[in-house]
Amino acid sequence: KIIPPNMSSNSDSLLDEDTPQIVQTDERHAASIRMQIPRSEIQQVMGPGLTEIHTAISAQGLRATGPWWTHHFNVTPSTFDFEICVPVSSPITPSGRVQPCTWAAMTVARTTYTGGYEGLSQAWSAFNEWLGKNGYKGTSGFYEVYIVGPESVSDPAQYQTQLNRPITPADQ
Repeated sequence: KIIPPNMSSNSDSLLDEDTPQIVQTDERHAASIRMQIPRSEIQQVMGPGLTEIHTAISAQGLRATGPWWTHHFNVTPSTFDFEICVPVSSPITPSGRVQPCTWAAMTVARTTYTGGYEGLSQAWSAFNEWLGKNGYKGTSGFYEVYIVGPESVSDPAQYQTQLNRPITPADQ
């Protein structure tokens, strides 16, 4: 578990006793919207994007089968290239911007960050540092699964975001 960044400036102490785990994910179907946006717009597009996805899956007689996530393809200092994903039991039919997607089965390093979304960047930095120190390197892209967020608690300090980074051994 990665604890909120304001508790320490030493990246080693950002990792709690629940050190990241290496896990094999299962393939998961999802409904998604891909976006390429300025970083400053992330808070303005996330809610409407989720609403659009939920409307599309409901219209097809489906419902979410777990917590939603984002799959980040590329992050630069000025932009996010990502997709908002809501898991469903079977592939959806495309509807406007909402498209079917699959979270492929893969090996990931996984941990949970607890705290407001403004701390995610520092949490990712600590997590990526942990990967290097433990003989792994991240491959392209990463996933954030929103376990607890503003839809269920009012205190951002209680948000829980699962960080998932596809990995390979560092010597490959």
